[in-house]
Amino acid sequence: MRTIVTGASGLLGRHVAEALLAAGHDVLGIDTVAPLGGAWPHATADLADLGSTLQLVRDCDAVVHVAAIPRPTGRAGGEVFRTNVATAYNVVEAAAMAGIKRFVYASSFSVFGYPFFEKTVVPPYLPVDMNHPVGAQDPYGLSKWLGEEIVDAAVRRGAFSAVSIRMPWIQTPQTFFAGVGPRRATADSARDLWAYLDARDAGQGFLRALEWRGEGHLRVLLSAADTFMEEETEALMRRVYPGVALSRPIAGFGSVLDTAHARETIGFAPEHSWRAYQKPETEG
Repeated sequence: MRTIVTGASGLLGRHVAEALLAAGHDVLGIDTVAPLGGAWPHATADLADLGSTLQLVRDCDAVVHVAAIPRPTGRAGGEVFRTNVATAYNVVEAAAMAGIKRFVYASSFSVFGYPFFEKTVVPPYLPVDMNHPVGAQDPYGLSKWLGEEIVDAAVRRGAFSAVSIRMPWIQTPQTFFAGVGPRRATADSARDLWAYLDARDAGQGFLRALEWRGEGHLRVLLSAADTFMEEETEALMRRVYPGVALSRPIAGFGSVLDTAHARETIGFAPEHSWRAYQKPETEG
């Protein structure tokens, strides 16, 4: 299957492209910069430009849209929102005009309101599942929700079938301890619901989404099977969210993001945990 992966030079996009290549897909990566060591053909393009997008998103069987500004920090909120929504619209429209049959969209669990809220979001229940209400407050989470709705509009008019994938913080053995390590020692870790996803498992999730045999627009939630914390999950919940009810028990360090729906629909099952990562030796 000839598959276009936008944002293929980034952390998530690179792992998606690698997973698709390993499964036998013919991948074309599109990004604003070339990948470091990528084994797939690359095209440099600004997907906020509809003309360039139309030229590139053609003669393919499927499109995986990963390209986005990945957080609302470090840039003006208007730039994050404008870029993410414009690229989502352009890639969806180009894919529809090209007659592709499957579209996969990289969304975020930020559509629920975590972790970038300004007014505190308290989970209505835990673990979080696909019935959790949408509640984005920030420009990034809002852009991801509107991206899903852009995909949904194309599906409604019969352009293609699609899967939107909601994910928490993407991590690798190389990024985890520098990125997550300091944060989990602070109260802000609760804003993440202590959730993460190994990039290799994310890549497999996108592969499963491409292989989904359903019709319409499926939205799924992916996560690692555990939290990024060293305290057991139910103890964390009692300490941080004492008034939030459990819809089911959570054993040990189990994640508070429920991926049962993703397992049942696309066959997603996370295999990697930070607990098997090798912690780098400290210097000095």
